[in-house]
Amino acid sequence: MYLCTLIALIESIMKLQLRFFLLLILILLTAEASADDKLTGVVIGTKECVDYNNTSKSTTTVNTCANAFDGNLNTYFASWERSYTWAGLDLGSPHVITRVGWSPRNDSQGEARVLLAVFEGANSPDFMDALPLYIVDEKGKIGQMSYADIDCSRGFRYVRYIGPSDARCNIAELEFYGYPDEGDDSHLYQVTNLPTVSIHTLNGEIPYDKEHQIVSQLTIISENGTKLLSESGTTRERGNASRGFPKKPYRIKFDTKQKVLDAPGKAKKWTLINNYGDKTLMRNLLAFELSKRIGMPYTPYGTAVDVLLNGEYKGCYQLCDQVQVHKHRVEITEMTSADNSGIELTGGYFIEIDAYADKENSWFKSNKGNPVTIKSPEEDSITTQQKNYIKSYFNNMESQWSTYLDTNTFLRHFLVGELSGNTDTYWSVFMYKDRENNQMYTGPVWDFDLAFDNDNRTYPVCSKSDYIYRSGGSCAGNMKTFVDNIVVKNATAKKQMLEIWDEARQAGLTEENLVAFIDSLETELNQSQRLNFLRWKIMNTKVHQNPKLWGSYTAEVQNVRRFMKERLAWMDKKLQYTYVPNAIATVRVNTALPYRVFTIAGQPCGNSLNDLRPGVYIIHQGTTSQKVIVR
Repeated sequence: MYLCTLIALIESIMKLQLRFFLLLILILLTAEASADDKLTGVVIGTKECVDYNNTSKSTTTVNTCANAFDGNLNTYFASWERSYTWAGLDLGSPHVITRVGWSPRNDSQGEARVLLAVFEGANSPDFMDALPLYIVDEKGKIGQMSYADIDCSRGFRYVRYIGPSDARCNIAELEFYGYPDEGDDSHLYQVTNLPTVSIHTLNGEIPYDKEHQIVSQLTIISENGTKLLSESGTTRERGNASRGFPKKPYRIKFDTKQKVLDAPGKAKKWTLINNYGDKTLMRNLLAFELSKRIGMPYTPYGTAVDVLLNGEYKGCYQLCDQVQVHKHRVEITEMTSADNSGIELTGGYFIEIDAYADKENSWFKSNKGNPVTIKSPEEDSITTQQKNYIKSYFNNMESQWSTYLDTNTFLRHFLVGELSGNTDTYWSVFMYKDRENNQMYTGPVWDFDLAFDNDNRTYPVCSKSDYIYRSGGSCAGNMKTFVDNIVVKNATAKKQMLEIWDEARQAGLTEENLVAFIDSLETELNQSQRLNFLRWKIMNTKVHQNPKLWGSYTAEVQNVRRFMKERLAWMDKKLQYTYVPNAIATVRVNTALPYRVFTIAGQPCGNSLNDLRPGVYIIHQGTTSQKVIVR
């Protein structure tokens, strides 16, 4: 009897344990479901659709965005417009999105039509404040759903799917999962490891020229999604020849000055360089590195980014300075319309010797036939006196360059152009003159998409016996003659150029360092370049002035790496320079005693090593002289 009672008691306990275990599982499943529910709401999206069964006419009743949420994989949404069209939900209140799902239209092109589609979330019905949630980087699967987990901590009331370019959206089914919560901005989504620049324009207007500035919300997500900059501003196109490419370049302007990423200073204006014909996507960044190593006083800030415009993926771009008169950019006196006489009239002026100058409003042709655009003072504020002054000064500088031209910056600028093999070095040249300074300075360097052996008119650059500007390079006006007078015909300038070259070589301008820098860019750009060439299918197509088809991103970069090695040796030979690493020991200067600093050419640099740019210097202290390297 006692045994039967004991057995019954054990059975009761086991049943209770089982019930408790089952209850616990039910609680956990319920909690998980409530945290990751499939969301419903009011269907929103592009209204005008296409009726493929009626000679592809426009409609608002057939193939509408409601089909993307009807649970039927055999129906689909297809918009009338081919790009910037979308379907989504108004969830009624903010929800943190944890998962998205999609299925392509069931037709022969459906699988590819979802590639590079973008999911977004917003809290404004016009999506001006939208942030990206996910980009589809693989083809879809007909007749089934694909899913992606979302790692974005902000809550959104409005969510949507934006079809890729030229796809008419064409989506069979969409799903959003998540839970009600306003969330926070502790972690946001980046398209790749690069910062994401997302631009939303008022009423979805697409920038179409260089004059009209479209009201925009400008958003930059960086540092693995932990840093957000989102401010109002404007967007327009920029550039000259680059505007003719399908991948457009842009100028963005914040309404107030912003510190963008790791740029050295705040500014309103920034550029998004498209690098369409540069299949390495790194030529400008590499040239900027050469500029720094050769010692240009100012090198524009630049970094690679991914760009979205109104939710559509645009590709890998280079975010960099707008080259302008500004602190941390071209640092000269900014003139006003009252500066019309005396010392005030002498500067500062920022100009560009520019083959496209005749397309600008504020420009002149010099006495020697060089077209010059006046960048600052700007065209809407420059006075007649100021324009006459800079025109007269430039003419004097051309004819008496040894008096008025700062040869130090001119020669450093020249060396950057030649080392990179840039055929456009003298197609466009920036120069500036400050107030109470009688010298014209050259810089900064700019525009290297045709450099590093990327121009069929001059390829292969290193096979030529003379400088590239004399061997097929493009020169505005009569710039070839102007440059010849300095770097070919003037012995003093040639000697100074050799000294600058030696300074740069000894300070780290070496094959090893440059190859390592190219390697680092290749690694940094790898994720983004993959998406870029899914968007722009040009890897095996010659665009712009491409001399060859290298067949892959890896091969394109290898071509630049090969060129850089060859060109460094070519420059040494051309300058009759033998590079011997200078075994200069670290020198400790006794700062308690006075000393003087000189360049290796003997030019005085003051009484301190502080604030000197990298290079080799001579220290005179007492009766001793020593070489030192400033890195």
